[in-house]
Amino acid sequence: MHEINIVPYVDVMLVLLVIFMVTAPLITPAVIDLPTVGKASQPRIVPLEVFVKADRSLVVRARDANGAIVSERNISQGELAPVVKAMRGKSAELSVLVGGDKNARYEAVLQVMDELRKQGVTRVGLQVKLAQ
Repeated sequence: MHEINIVPYVDVMLVLLVIFMVTAPLITPAVIDLPTVGKASQPRIVPLEVFVKADRSLVVRARDANGAIVSERNISQGELAPVVKAMRGKSAELSVLVGGDKNARYEAVLQVMDELRKQGVTRVGLQVKLAQ
């Protein structure tokens, strides 16, 4: 009579199961490591800078032609449109730098950039910190 002996197959499967159970915690999951900027050109002086804080509040900083800070104030996202309209009234071609706190959500930065686009700002840059 012919019989299939499955004991060796079970032994092999148990050994493979133990190997996978031991090696699984050692494998790191996919970690997104964003690149740091080692070299970047110095940004030109722009009249308006918008910083997104971790709590989604915004800091709007206006500069003059020499780069000196003219005004700086905390606003909410709803107040961004009137500020941009007021700055755009002074300059037909408005440049804006958007910076985000390290703990700010990516979604909050994109919402600011979307609001700037809705207000007709075409020159938007992202502010970076150089790696040391």
